[in-house]
Amino acid sequence: MLFYIFAAVAVLSGAYMVLTRNLLYAGFSLLLTLLSIAAIYVLLFADFVAVTQLMVYVGGVLVLILFGIMLSSRVHDKSVMSENTNVGWGISISLLTLIGLSYTIWQAGFSSLPWIQQADTNVLGGQKSTVHLIGIKLMTDFVLPFEIASLLLLIALMGAAYIATDKEKV
Repeated sequence: MLFYIFAAVAVLSGAYMVLTRNLLYAGFSLLLTLLSIAAIYVLLFADFVAVTQLMVYVGGVLVLILFGIMLSSRVHDKSVMSENTNVGWGISISLLTLIGLSYTIWQAGFSSLPWIQQADTNVLGGQKSTVHLIGIKLMTDFVLPFEIASLLLLIALMGAAYIATDKEKV
């Protein structure tokens, strides 16, 4: 039941974030989306990923974006508004990217590699190291999402720096 609640909050706040024109409200709805996704990770017993979600995205990227929005110059006490309203191209490009990435991951067949199957053996005698398994999964099965996440992080940092700059001096 909690999963469905957090999933609904993530989807609704994500949709509001994309559709609103007020950048400050979009930043706060991004905060709500990222927190609900971290809660879903906790419900799935992925504690490492949940803490990483909180530390990297909520703690780093979102704070940079919100500070960039708050420190940007305001024109006659009006809120900073987004000027781009072309949502159709964004949805179509994201769907094409999703289809392409899904096909590529499906065709790769990472789980059949012999050195990955050997890595599932016991590392510390009777105990399994979860960090070792996470490292192998990040560099094999999830290398593409890992790289995409790093690019999104870079884009968010560049966007926050762009928003924080004074456009009259440039």
